[in-house]
Amino acid sequence: MTYRTPSMLLPLAAAMLMSACAVTHVDPPPPVAPAAQYKASADWKHASSAAAVPDDWWTLFNDPLLDDLQRQLMIGNENLKSALSAVTSALALYDASRSALLPTLSLGAGATRSGTPSSNSADKSSKPVNSLNVTATASWEIDLWGRLAEARTGAQASFQASADDLAAVRLSAQALLVQTYLSLRTADAQLSVLARSVAAYQRSLALTQVRYDGGVAARTDVLQAQTQLKSAQAQSVDLTAQRAQLEHAIAVLLGAPPASLALERNASLPPVPEVPQMLPASLLQRRPDIAAAQHRVAAAYAQIGVADAAFFPDLTLSASAGFRGASLAHLFSAPNLLWSLGPTLTQAIFDGGQRRLASVQATAAADQATSAYRQTVLTALQEVEDNLALAQQLQQEAQWQSEALQAAQSNLDITLEQYRAGTVSYLNVVVAQTAALSSENTLLSVRNRQLAAVNQLLKNIAGRWQPV
Repeated sequence: MTYRTPSMLLPLAAAMLMSACAVTHVDPPPPVAPAAQYKASADWKHASSAAAVPDDWWTLFNDPLLDDLQRQLMIGNENLKSALSAVTSALALYDASRSALLPTLSLGAGATRSGTPSSNSADKSSKPVNSLNVTATASWEIDLWGRLAEARTGAQASFQASADDLAAVRLSAQALLVQTYLSLRTADAQLSVLARSVAAYQRSLALTQVRYDGGVAARTDVLQAQTQLKSAQAQSVDLTAQRAQLEHAIAVLLGAPPASLALERNASLPPVPEVPQMLPASLLQRRPDIAAAQHRVAAAYAQIGVADAAFFPDLTLSASAGFRGASLAHLFSAPNLLWSLGPTLTQAIFDGGQRRLASVQATAAADQATSAYRQTVLTALQEVEDNLALAQQLQQEAQWQSEALQAAQSNLDITLEQYRAGTVSYLNVVVAQTAALSSENTLLSVRNRQLAAVNQLLKNIAGRWQPV
């Protein structure tokens, strides 16, 4: 007995034979492996558990107000809300790509009333005819070449990249808030120094005026004292304006109008957190911007598979069943049953080279994403190296500047006593006071740079000294 294959199964059989020619999945390049250690910490061997830093790394600065501002940031920052919306959108696209692998089912119902011309010349039209129908249709695209699977892989990688973008935006906003807050505290400390200097200059002016009135000092001494006092007062006004701008920037970071935030002045700077002398390069793997770039590479390579699958035919299995009749009473009866079942194979024959160009574009986009990923890693390595070197050098600079301030203060005390004794001119006092004020402001600036370097270093390694 000879068995014959039903003609409706021939397209399916042909498609199964062609599946051996399905597109090959293209794996993205391996992650960029950084050096085993950083240049600035060449003696690194193993991470110490005692050097662990929590994810809320700003708590290292021991400032309760900063901690509270960080909590407000997570609630009100508009950039975080925007990034969260992007994650929600990417998740929806990923769910849609997964549902594309499943069959679809649709139900339909309709009713029509129609009339046609009659063949009887005496009767110009026949009686109207009613037609009712209820149908159910199912279809399923067979993913022979992996197009839908690659699309799902790409959508998943894009979703993961969006989640990493959210983490990167959050990390950047937290670091920016810390830096702006520390700059505001530095301005407070400098304003305190200027306030003390203004008070000292006023006392010096009063002393010089008394000496001038007594015929001991020259008129130029009074003018020098007045110039020094007014210059310090002008600096104080300018610094007050800068502090106001920093306060406004913090308010915007929190998602609040600038006028709604008023921070009390605090002239004390937090201590500089100690930076471990040795840091493992593996800490860089925690950075969300690097993870996002790597996931975008995976998404771009998945699109190559999607583009290449377009060269092969699409196979869809479809089935439909329903009832069609003239009256609702007898609609659901065997004579009114209608159905269909069969595969559909579709292949584009001529498209003007669109599929080839789409494949070229997908490959170029993957190369672009790979280069962007490698550049992100290199930039991250540079940022960590820069801030490691800066944090170490500024520590020594702060020590020397502190010693310079002590020497300037001692010189000022000696010079004031000499001026009171009449052994030196007021110009010596001006020089000594200017040197002392400059030394103290420089020390505050160095400490602010130290705090900024550690803050950026914590941001660059995503908040931990210890690898996880």
